[in-house]
Amino acid sequence: MPATVDELAAFDEIIDVRSPGEFAEDHIPGAINLPVLSNAERVRVGTLYKQVSSFEAKKIGAALVARNIALHLDTWFADKPKSYRPLVVCWRGGSRSGSLTHILQKIGFAATQLDGGYKAYRRHVVAELARLPALFAYRVVSGPTGSGKSRLLLALASEGAQVLDLEVLAAHRGSLLGALPGQAQPSQKSFESAIWSALNGFDPALPVFVESESKKIGALRVPAALIASMHASPCLRLDVPLAARVQLLTEDYAHFLLDPETINRQLGFLTALRGSETVAAWQALATRQAWPELVAVLLEQHYDPAYLNSLSRNYAPSASDLSFHAEDLSASGMLRLAHTILAAI
Repeated sequence: MPATVDELAAFDEIIDVRSPGEFAEDHIPGAINLPVLSNAERVRVGTLYKQVSSFEAKKIGAALVARNIALHLDTWFADKPKSYRPLVVCWRGGSRSGSLTHILQKIGFAATQLDGGYKAYRRHVVAELARLPALFAYRVVSGPTGSGKSRLLLALASEGAQVLDLEVLAAHRGSLLGALPGQAQPSQKSFESAIWSALNGFDPALPVFVESESKKIGALRVPAALIASMHASPCLRLDVPLAARVQLLTEDYAHFLLDPETINRQLGFLTALRGSETVAAWQALATRQAWPELVAVLLEQHYDPAYLNSLSRNYAPSASDLSFHAEDLSASGMLRLAHTILAAI
């Protein structure tokens, strides 16, 4: 009998047999990719199916699938014990996963297909992201840019707290200069899979710490039910001196400080919002590599006004909020702050 999405944890391994391109767009967290058709082979078979006939496509496809499965048997499955119990996934739970499952079962492995394949999993994720967020009590870490929110989440996680770090999952720091060097953001579907996986592993009896994000992090959208729950939650408000924030940002954005040209290009996008004279003054500071001065004026003239405006609309003060002053934003300083917060809630 095929397995359902609710049974994922019952298997030794989840094997996704879709093409590498399909797998890269999104997959079940923790799954491995053992494609039975490569990207090019999948296109070839699909073209035959549409332009010639399903029979010709299946005949060619079967030969390709058989060769690829043979390679996986010689490599990945070569040392698996008889007790090995994998779950096999393809697009709809059809021929691709069925082929590998059949062969593994004939060998003697307790292999099972995922009923409905990736499409069933994706429907499950969408439904759960509408339901799960409301089950948790969030503590929203807020504070102006450079106040150490991400470092605090890391410290809280190291102390065993439940942390949902959306910027880590989105591979983006959530601002105009937030792109990570050499790292593209995941797809929207993959981002949602990561959020679902994190929430699915949390205990509703314990608080979940999350940063005061906006609805979008880079190019990715935070699920509506999650952002609504975050907006309705109490905040942990960080009060950090400007000098400490400037130091943190010059450390965390060191990759930008090596490339004034890139900074100036990004700053140019703010011309319509802040005016050409203001942006030109910022760009002059970047060209001179006057980094502490540039960071300070960007905070005072752009980031702080924008953040305070967003905070007043989305995370308005409430009687349940707690405030914490911090000047030491080093790893040890953040760890002390995490201890103070965990003792206070």
